[in-house]
Amino acid sequence: MKTNFDIVLKAKLDDTSYRKIAALKNPKVTEFMATFIEHCEPSSVFVCDDSEADIQYIRDKALSLGEEKVLAKSKQTIHWDAYNDQARDKVNTRFMVYKENLERMKSLNSIEHEEGLKEIMQISKGIMKGKPAVVLFFSEGPTESPFTIPCMQFTDSWYVAHSELILYRSAYSHFLKMKEAEKGEFFRFIHSAGQLNERGNTINLDKRRIYMDTQNNIVYSMNNQYAGNSIGLKKHSMRLAINKAGNEGWLCEHMFVMAAINEDKNRKTYFCGAYPSACGKTSTAMIPGEKIVGDDIAYFRNINGEFRAVNVEFGMFGIIKDVNAKDDPVIFENLMKDQEIIFSNVLMGPDNNPYWQGMGVDTPDSGDNHFGKWQKGIKDASGKEVPLAHSNSRYTMRLDYLDNIDKEGFESKNGVMVEGILYGGRDSDITVPVEESRDWKDGILLKAATLESETTSATLGAEGVRKPSPMANMDFVSYPLGEYTMNNIKFGQSVKNTPKVFSNNYFMRRPDGSFVTSKLAKRVWLHWAEGRIHDEYDAYETPTGKIPMYEDLKALFKKYLDEDFSKEDYTYLFTFRCTKWIDKLERAKAFYAKMDPNTPKEIYDYWDGAIAKIKAAREKFGDEIKPGCYQD
Repeated sequence: MKTNFDIVLKAKLDDTSYRKIAALKNPKVTEFMATFIEHCEPSSVFVCDDSEADIQYIRDKALSLGEEKVLAKSKQTIHWDAYNDQARDKVNTRFMVYKENLERMKSLNSIEHEEGLKEIMQISKGIMKGKPAVVLFFSEGPTESPFTIPCMQFTDSWYVAHSELILYRSAYSHFLKMKEAEKGEFFRFIHSAGQLNERGNTINLDKRRIYMDTQNNIVYSMNNQYAGNSIGLKKHSMRLAINKAGNEGWLCEHMFVMAAINEDKNRKTYFCGAYPSACGKTSTAMIPGEKIVGDDIAYFRNINGEFRAVNVEFGMFGIIKDVNAKDDPVIFENLMKDQEIIFSNVLMGPDNNPYWQGMGVDTPDSGDNHFGKWQKGIKDASGKEVPLAHSNSRYTMRLDYLDNIDKEGFESKNGVMVEGILYGGRDSDITVPVEESRDWKDGILLKAATLESETTSATLGAEGVRKPSPMANMDFVSYPLGEYTMNNIKFGQSVKNTPKVFSNNYFMRRPDGSFVTSKLAKRVWLHWAEGRIHDEYDAYETPTGKIPMYEDLKALFKKYLDEDFSKEDYTYLFTFRCTKWIDKLERAKAFYAKMDPNTPKEIYDYWDGAIAKIKAAREKFGDEIKPGCYQD
């Protein structure tokens, strides 16, 4: 160790923590710690290894500092963020970009590197003064595997530390085993909740900043507590990983990993899927009768020619609104158990139990929540009524608590072999419930890159507005969209057995506004896709892919849902609507032109070719083409 770093560490670390750092023999770890100890000025720093004793120390510290409170079930705790710190801060989440790359990154929320570094260092100067801090070591993906990305977190929030110990794999031992050439290759996160009020909440939210340096794999997160802003290993790490993947030829995607179980054939088929918010991602990953590997982020690598994926995380940070015994029985059952769960921004009732919106039980008229002391009908300073829990309230829980966990896939260091990719959006009148792409490139450009999520009048005041969401990943793509799309195409084409790509849409409506099928129908669409992967179903052609035949779906509805599926509903759901598809592709072109002026011409040419094909089909078969009537 360099002497100046050594002095800094010994001044703030006790002997045990100092020995843990010394044992790593990693100059980059030492430099990062010492730099921010000097700069942020914590009163002390605790170093967490992988031991249960250290993990328990962090749990206890989060309680003793008031960042969490124990609920009626002794292993459950609750945390509240400030009333106006309840979601990701998109405005102040920015990429720090070197001058020579600013033009390339101008469509993303960027700041010149030196300017950003100066600002964030000014904001963070002395920000931890008087507060104890903690350093932790984690792995994105399984430790000691081809997928592993080591990570180091430095924070003064013990709630953040506790959350990360549930959500990610502790990896101090992995850092101990690093070879010399690997010791500089890890993601670094520095976070501070900043100055706190009497409730333990961040005061200086006007100085809330999340600045990401993808060139050096460092994230600076200051003056925030909401986990989407403060937990470095969640979406901040994802942005670093997407950039790293783009440079190295693999993929980091906003996807679940799950297994479709065909009991008749004693077969397990792995799927990954990307869906924008409120489009069915979690409910698909948790379909009853199937198995889950992960619900949020996946890494894809070409391993011996196979398209393989891991769940990056060890736990789940899920939206709790509307989680109830009827709609989410597996999750709800676990939330009722006395096991380690952190509830955030829900109500703690007079009985010290947690309550949230859409819970499906009678809820108290008073208690404590993110607003403070709460009672039914109370209003905030702007006159808005405060609900019993925030609509973005969450639960943080280990995935392996779930009975439907696929342990084989969850624990595999080489990941699982992916045979199907699902891309699901929300629209009421264009995309059929399930359609197979002709090949990988077709899937990326016609299914993934054209994903949209339709608004409703209940949420945004304008019904039918389509919000583009390519790959359901736009908030996290950390280099130009056109490059990112081409890298998706190239990766899929690099493996021997490319997964089949399917689109999903669970939200087709009848002319009277009612949904055509129930939420449970997604299991039918999944198992048709699973059967197509194993060459068990024929299909009809459309201008954009292949769709199921009625008799196959009729049998699947009876088998999995014990429902009769009418020919009338089938025809309505799977009619190809030419003009609407042309408009959809034109919207995709306009969005790419806006987001990335340097989008490769190849992408536009492909879409123009698809539009020409659809126009020719419209001329020959009419604007609405019923299933089985189209011929290529």
